[in-house]
Amino acid sequence: MPPPALLIPGGRGQLGTDLVGRRGPSGLVHAPGSSELDITDSGALTDAVDSFADAAGDAGLRPVVVNLAAYTAVDDAESDPAGAERVNTRGPAELAEVCRKRGLPLLHVSTDYVFRGDASVPYEPDDETGPRSVYGRTKLAGERAVLAAHPRAWVVRTAWLYGVGGTNFVSTMARLCAERETISVAEDQVGSPTWTADLAGGLLELADSVARRDEPAARVLHCTNTGSVNRCEFARAVFEELGADPERVRPVATADVPRPAPRPAFSVLSDRKWTEGGLTPLRPWREALRAAFERHGAVWGAR
Repeated sequence: MPPPALLIPGGRGQLGTDLVGRRGPSGLVHAPGSSELDITDSGALTDAVDSFADAAGDAGLRPVVVNLAAYTAVDDAESDPAGAERVNTRGPAELAEVCRKRGLPLLHVSTDYVFRGDASVPYEPDDETGPRSVYGRTKLAGERAVLAAHPRAWVVRTAWLYGVGGTNFVSTMARLCAERETISVAEDQVGSPTWTADLAGGLLELADSVARRDEPAARVLHCTNTGSVNRCEFARAVFEELGADPERVRPVATADVPRPAPRPAFSVLSDRKWTEGGLTPLRPWREALRAAFERHGAVWGAR
């Protein structure tokens, strides 16, 4: 059976680029960026979804929509709650309604920031949420809107994404490694670094499953590279891959490096529901980081 056709709103970023790359030349893939498709514009959404569904039908392919469009500037959202709400809440709600009317399944990517971050064991999808930032609150509201609007929508939460083609923790650490002798990184924030190429593979597996209607029962799933680490040790691992001395990374408390938006202290996500749904767990985060540098090390300045 051929792979499903994919419409990927917000598809010009790091994750979208890897989704398109992982799918390769097989099948029909349309990945418009935010400048090409405004997911808060119901008319434009309807036109885009209808056109995509018709093209998929003409090609004899099963269509699936994977929403990556998001307001991800976590700190900026604190002073721009209306902008974050527009893209993270209203946009997904509009998209889910359009997909429901056309009968297209929807995968909606979300975040670990929906949790308060005071747990000591990995969060399950149905654990109590409690976002502490505007970004987290608008993403949680978007999840709820999507699930309420469309019975064939799935939310996939992930965390600590990095890839090529944008700003992320790995690219920032690589830049600071070149610019400074030492850097200070919080040692009291724990999560699961996730390579966008690996997450893309997981999303494609889920899209294939949903298109075949061999789908997981749970409608909220967690997908990250496995294992966990604090941000300071993650930064040291990046320095190791760069060929630099990891001791140049100094541990500090989050309180010593204040940011406008609070970060979850602990946001490790359990993938139990993911694997129970018959989906393949992602590899350990350290193994993924090494593979990412083997592929993209020159971009990040590895020696």
